[in-house]
This record gives sequence, structure tokens and C-alpha cells, in this order.
Amino acid sequence: MKYYEMRMEIMLIPLKNGYLKVFVSGFDRLGTWGHSVAVFNGISATAKGFNKKRTIVQSIAKLHKSLEEKSGEK
Repeated sequence: MKYYEMRMEIMLIPLKNGYLKVFVSGFDRLGTWGHSVAVFNGISATAKGFNKKRTIVQSIAKLHKSLEEKSGEK
């Protein structure tokens, strides 16, 4: 697959403090790899897997964990 053939889905989820952006690519056919990147306020988390929904949830869960750790530092 060439770089110009890649497709990416973007999900924007509105929150109180801005938007949670989730970028999803891959998952072209059944059984293919894909990855998801969740971004909020300049902090990002990635996940890679076979199941699209589970991969999206994993990236958001990782982002949530990193945001909790950041807020605990203050």
C-alpha cells in the first residue's frame, strides 16, 4: 500500500475543555492491523490492534491514564 492510498478517520468528541480528537487508520480488510491515536490538549496516546473498536477504546484509556498522572503532578 502506498502512502497516498492510506485512509484515516477522524473523530471529534466535544468536552468541557476542548475537543478529544481520535485518528484511526488501517483496518482496511478483516484481519488487518490498524492503529488509533487519541489527542487532547497536546497529550497523545496510541494503540495498535486488530479490533477497531477495542483499539480506539485502548487509546482513549491510555490518554485518560496519562491525563490523570499529569493532574496528579500539579
